[in-house]
Amino acid sequence: MVAVDFGRLLTAMVTPFNTDLSVNLTQTRKLAKYLVENGSDGLVVCGTTGESPTLSKEEKISLFKAVVEEVGGKAAVIAGTGSYDTASSIALTKEAEKVGCDGVMLVAPYYNKPSQEGLYRHFRTVAESTSLPIILYNIPGRTGINVLPATVARLAADVPNIVAIKESAGNMDQVSELRRVLPEDFAIYSGDDSMTLPMLSLGAKGIISVVSHVAGRQIKEMIDAYTSGNTTLAANLHKRLYPLFKGLFITTNPVPVKAALNLKGIAVGGVRLPLVEATASEIESVKSVMTSLELL
Repeated sequence: MVAVDFGRLLTAMVTPFNTDLSVNLTQTRKLAKYLVENGSDGLVVCGTTGESPTLSKEEKISLFKAVVEEVGGKAAVIAGTGSYDTASSIALTKEAEKVGCDGVMLVAPYYNKPSQEGLYRHFRTVAESTSLPIILYNIPGRTGINVLPATVARLAADVPNIVAIKESAGNMDQVSELRRVLPEDFAIYSGDDSMTLPMLSLGAKGIISVVSHVAGRQIKEMIDAYTSGNTTLAANLHKRLYPLFKGLFITTNPVPVKAALNLKGIAVGGVRLPLVEATASEIESVKSVMTSLELL
């Protein structure tokens, strides 16, 4: 397996938009720099949180390039290049490699619900098209398919540049099985902020986070406390942050986190249809939990 270390705290970046909902590359650069200065070891660009389903291929490439130019060499830049179409995933992966991304993240093909053999062949085929290291992304609630631990283990054994997984099934037994069957240096990342500490205790490396947009330093402190052996401090930080972990998911991601950033004065704009902006009551809820944690 290819040796690679993306770090413990990666942020799944939102995509800043202008008022007309065109991509705002100036704000993208500012946000990337801000996140790296506030605890992020790496950034995932054009993932679900980045509203990837509503971005064109050209917009995605421009975002990859902007983030690489802004923070490349200071933090890992991971491009979200997966889709339900293997050929399209390969094409975008090659573009990400051309602009200098450090790795790619491949979500399980959504909507068409492939078998485990189909998943294996999809991921392997994309991986063989690039020299970049790859993070698999398992999120059954959005894709309709669960990438089983046995399939991940098979990929880890057969494909050297598949090196990590973002695991968002919300099933601690599945995390335990992943850690049991995977090589020790195969990184498991939590895909849910509230599951970070529980998954660290089961051998995960870290988190690909949404909440780190507004609490990156605090989440990094929690991870550092756990990995240094101060589990009491880690648990206390988890409990303190828990209302925020839940509060930024009161409606579909990334609607609340974009509201949170806008409240902080970090202009990221709205969301593209079919998502709709947070309601007044949702904004008030986000504001309340952020105020209670002195984040505003």
